Amino acid sequence: MLDAPSPRCVICPRQLLDHETGRFICLRCEHRIDQDLRKLAGPAGLYARLCLRIQPGRGGSDGPVVTRSSGHPMPCNEAVLTMTANGGLVSTLETWVEDWASYGLGVHGTGGRLQHRVDQAVDTLRRNLTRAASRHPALDECADEIARIVRQAEAIISGERAPRRIPVTCPCGTVRAVTLDTDGFQCRGCGAEYGHSEALQLTVAERRAA
Repeated sequence: MLDAPSPRCVICPRQLLDHETGRFICLRCEHRIDQDLRKLAGPAGLYARLCLRIQPGRGGSDGPVVTRSSGHPMPCNEAVLTMTANGGLVSTLETWVEDWASYGLGVHGTGGRLQHRVDQAVDTLRRNLTRAASRHPALDECADEIARIVRQAEAIISGERAPRRIPVTCPCGTVRAVTLDTDGFQCRGCGAEYGHSEALQLTVAERRAA
């Protein structure tokens, strides 16, 4: 009789240690998610720094302020506006807050100005992260989206290009986005494990028609 395979982190995918039994993710990945969340919030966080990059007008802790002259193109950094406006990264964070709430992990925020909403969402996710590690089966997707937001924000602020994300398909049909920096992952569809090189060798998913 074959022994059952050892449980692995759904993100890295490192084999879970004895003190990590019952969790979906390892402590190292939990710490990485927490660090990414910390980078986004606060007056010196990535969101506030992005708001300051909208020109002309000023973006501070209350979110972006953009002016527009009739008949002229919008005088702003569109990439920054996309991330900082309602529907940008704040909505992504709040969507995960709402999703986590369905697992008994915190409650949805009460609204307010954009910077306040970002800070509130980050605080809720961070406070419930340890419990989510053993309750929420889609933490890999959540971690992926948060990491993507952080990379995009840092790339805009530094002037660098964000890593290109490539959708690849597991033989079971599950699609996962990877970059050249992807460490590896465990497929949520069939449980197959892929290291860095194996992940990059998967078949590129076909683009769906708009």
